[in-house]
Amino acid sequence: MSDDHTHVQEFFGVRAADWDRRFPDDGPAYAAAVAELGLREGGRVLDAGCGTGRALPALRAAVGPSGVVLGADLTPEMLREAARAGRGRDGALLLTDVAALPLRSSSLDAVFAAGLIAHLPRPAENLREIHRVVRPGGVLALFHPIGRAALAARQGRALTPDHLRAKPNLRALLTGAGWRMTSYADEDTRFLVLAVREA
Repeated sequence: MSDDHTHVQEFFGVRAADWDRRFPDDGPAYAAAVAELGLREGGRVLDAGCGTGRALPALRAAVGPSGVVLGADLTPEMLREAARAGRGRDGALLLTDVAALPLRSSSLDAVFAAGLIAHLPRPAENLREIHRVVRPGGVLALFHPIGRAALAARQGRALTPDHLRAKPNLRALLTGAGWRMTSYADEDTRFLVLAVREA
């Protein structure tokens, strides 16, 4: 396991048990972001970096009982909390790295990724792997329940132009990985970028 993986697992592992209690009001923001994916009954969707699975109920509601919902995370403790909260009923929980997804190419209609992009050790390469598993015309949602400026203030740091999620930087990163950005919203109450997989 790489040092990047170890760091992510250590960071989230010690926070997993208290994660949902720390952010109890995020549910509506997750549901609204999932709604913007435009999923249909019977769709196939992955929550990449699902954590405690807070998006899984909304994803299941969007694709219905005939759809496929997967939640993938690198941190065992997060997946245990997802299962403990009953979210394993909404989607299959996979302990895996988004850099090497155990999925067939072009097998998904969409990927939802909440807070994931900032924790990817090689964002361009990792976004290409997500591109691989999504069908042409499928959608990627990069989401955070708080905007960049509000998150930077919460963390006590300055928001700089070279920030990964700044619009020009993220657009270039997505384009290089085979995605076309279709919308970019960076508000106090949410960050949501939608991108379509190019052929």
